[in-house]
Amino acid sequence: MATLLSAAARRLEGKVALITGGARGIGEYTARLFSKHGAKLVIADVQDDLGLSVCKDLSDSSSYVHCDVTKEKDVENAVNTAVSKYGKLDIMFNNAGIIDGPASSIADSEKSVFEKVIGVNLVGSFLGTKYAARVMIPRGKGSIISTASVSGIMGGVGTCAYICSKHGVIGLMKNAAVDLGRYGIRVNCVSPYAVPTPMTRTFLKMDDEGIAELYSNLKGTALAAQDIAEAVLYLGSEESKYVSGHNLVVDGGYSVLNAGLSNY
Repeated sequence: MATLLSAAARRLEGKVALITGGARGIGEYTARLFSKHGAKLVIADVQDDLGLSVCKDLSDSSSYVHCDVTKEKDVENAVNTAVSKYGKLDIMFNNAGIIDGPASSIADSEKSVFEKVIGVNLVGSFLGTKYAARVMIPRGKGSIISTASVSGIMGGVGTCAYICSKHGVIGLMKNAAVDLGRYGIRVNCVSPYAVPTPMTRTFLKMDDEGIAELYSNLKGTALAAQDIAEAVLYLGSEESKYVSGHNLVVDGGYSVLNAGLSNY
């Protein structure tokens, strides 16, 4: 476990956060970082054993709830659990997501797979935003963050379903930021590139080193799940108190690169 920070350095002291997809990958790293910074946590996932294990490693101010983000009642229950246990909800991190694969032409894509990916990645973020908003509006503040992707701002870097879902997440964020800004609620996204999580490694059939070497544009460093957790920490903390409607891209400049025209 990470060394505890001093009280003065803990950026989420007194805050309550709900993280979907918090049992592993980016969600797990974010949960551990949030706990280190003083947040009380509810980890929501369908991987019960992993989620309970993460909570066991963290302080007593964390709990787990089973949540399939495609099911409205599950998401509503997760939000209500956070409020009933800790009295409020300050940060909603819509992180649960799936990747379909391998990548194929739209001509070969299955409608059922497309709907499944949209259901988890986009509808799940919609439901999390909806029910977080309901408990944040009366308090006049809150931060809602969703995991998007560089696939949400460009094409050709994933399957049709995945790219559509992540474009949708960014659109959802922008509209919700306008809708909820009048209540003092901030809504943002974080868009990673290829982070070496268990899901990404399986999809790309690569180890951490392979992902870094093949997919990196920014040389001399490699993207890690911890980097995304730090970005989410910023968006959830008071340091970003006037940041809303923003898609924070963490990709080492990959999405601005046109490899066909580059002389470097």
